[in-house]
Amino acid sequence: MSFNILIVDDAAFIREALIQICREAGHLVIGEAADGVEAVAKALSLKPDLIIMDMVMPHKNGVEATIEILEKLPRMKIIACSTVDQEFLKKNALQAGCLSFISKPFKKKDIIEALGYIRQMAPAV
Repeated sequence: MSFNILIVDDAAFIREALIQICREAGHLVIGEAADGVEAVAKALSLKPDLIIMDMVMPHKNGVEATIEILEKLPRMKIIACSTVDQEFLKKNALQAGCLSFISKPFKKKDIIEALGYIRQMAPAV
């Protein structure tokens, strides 16, 4: 089973790495966004199965974007991703509704494991 994925990160090279990993794992990347405002707009228009969301971005951070997306699309699956590996950020992301947290720099297996975890949680996607 594959996901239609929206990749959200303010760093283009991170978006590109995530896109490549997701595609190699058999998923379809249907969009990308560079900040939280764009993430909300693209999530609402594209309605992906899953979002990989950076937590530290300009204009609207990942926690704020997650809350806004989940208010409008409560079944959306979101994986948080950040270089800031502080426990409070992880806690805030999970409290906002993210289902998993990936620390940067990540390895390909970290992304694959997170996608597998989401697949196990929601087999009907």
